[in-house]
Amino acid sequence: MAPVKKQVSSDSTQYCVIAAPFGRLGILTELVDGSLMLSRIEYLPNSTALVSPKNQLAREAEKQFKAYFKNPHHQFDLPVKPSGTEHQQRVWRSIQAIPAGKTKTYGEIANKIKSGPRAVGTACGANPYPLIAPCHRVVSAQGIGGFMKENAPGLYRQIKLWLLTHEGAL
Repeated sequence: MAPVKKQVSSDSTQYCVIAAPFGRLGILTELVDGSLMLSRIEYLPNSTALVSPKNQLAREAEKQFKAYFKNPHHQFDLPVKPSGTEHQQRVWRSIQAIPAGKTKTYGEIANKIKSGPRAVGTACGANPYPLIAPCHRVVSAQGIGGFMKENAPGLYRQIKLWLLTHEGAL
C-alpha cells in the first residue's frame, strides 16, 4: 500500500475576496508557526470576483472590515504575519498611531522616525496590511499625495479619497 500524503488543510492558507464600498478587498490568511494570521490585504477593483471566506480568521477579518466601513473609528484586532524591514515596521507602527479622521505628512512621519519622506512613501507602498496600518492617512505637504503601487494609480487614489472622506479627514 502506498503511503498517504497528508493534505494541507484548507484552513492553512486561504484567499478570499470581499465587497468593500470602494471595490473589493483581497484577504490572504496563512498558518505561521502554528497560528493562523493575515499575510496580505489587497485593494482590488470592483470587477474582481467575490470569493467567500473559508476559515475562521478570514470570516473574522471580513466582520471587522465591515465594522470599519460602518464606523471609521473601529479598532482592528487581527493577528498579522510579521513582515517588512525594520524601517518599514517603524513607518507602519507610526501610521497605526494616527487616529481616524486625522492625517500626517510623509515629512512628519519621517521626522518622527528620523528617516526621509521618500523612504516613508516607499514603506507605505510596500504595506501588506492597508486599513490595519492605514497608509491612506499619510499625505503630501502639497495635497493628498500618492498612494500605493505604481500599477492602477487611479484606483488607489480613488480608494484613498474614499477612505479619508469616510473618516472625516477631507
